[in-house]
Amino acid sequence: MPFPTHRLRRLRATEAMRALVRETRLAPSQFILPLFVCPGQGVKHEIGAMPGNYQMSIDALVKECAEIQSLGIGGAILFGLPESKDEMASGAYDDNGIVQRAIRAIRQETPRLLIVTDVCNCEYTSHGHCGFIKDGDVDNDVTLEWLAKSAVSHARAGADIVAPSDMMDGRVAAIRRALDADGFQKTPILAYAAKFASVFYGPFREAAESAPQFGDRRSYQMDPANGREAMREIELDLEEGADMIMVKPAMPYLDLISQARARFDVPIAAYQVSGEYSMIVAAARNGWLDHDRAMMESLTSIARAGAGVILTYFAKPAARLLG
Repeated sequence: MPFPTHRLRRLRATEAMRALVRETRLAPSQFILPLFVCPGQGVKHEIGAMPGNYQMSIDALVKECAEIQSLGIGGAILFGLPESKDEMASGAYDDNGIVQRAIRAIRQETPRLLIVTDVCNCEYTSHGHCGFIKDGDVDNDVTLEWLAKSAVSHARAGADIVAPSDMMDGRVAAIRRALDADGFQKTPILAYAAKFASVFYGPFREAAESAPQFGDRRSYQMDPANGREAMREIELDLEEGADMIMVKPAMPYLDLISQARARFDVPIAAYQVSGEYSMIVAAARNGWLDHDRAMMESLTSIARAGAGVILTYFAKPAARLLG
């Protein structure tokens, strides 16, 4: 019978009751915190567009990773700011590069912490694009060679997971072949499978110092209007050997996270990107939103859509609340 027999508010009456019947639950182990490692010693420079996040030298990064581990956070993903850049992104696949040295240092001090590495070139190229430039555009197939070398270099340094974010065609297959050939058959690939050419990356460009010097990235990152194409990208990455897939950004693409969860029986990650983070922080600082409630509601929506792993700059404050 309908109302008054059925009263859904019965199960909302108290916090204990709401907690008992809650459908979507968050845990710190679901989070991966993005970190930016830079040259120097004792450096911890706050990123203006991303309050509470920092460019850190390796010694400071190691301390940060110890805190991440103590909070029970699932892991960290590393982005490198090299001492110098060139047209060949040579710092990306240098075994003594900034990320490679950071991995080894973290491994020594916090050996149990899961380390993910972003495999891309935009932080390392003098022009800020994600690969080799030919005739004013990124040459797909030459870039695959760089990506494969970078992934192997990261695995050799001790990375647990490599995560290609470039959106070149065929990159997962190229990386899988290179890893296997070098003895890293056990290293998983987390593919940025559906990565959109989004305005919400704006603050990240400051954090990673990776803004393109000309044009934009719309010839390789996805058109925000294309949901069916996103499913095709995911399917192709899985066929090429991806172990996990990612949708990026998260909240503007919750529908695609949900579709991916329904279609693909693999771990699904979503990246709550810099713009999503900065909007909430800015609104909270202006008194327009409650910071903690907005943070937790946004993370819950991403998990509810189907993401089992969330890359988020809120990892530490969210873990403290959940703890």
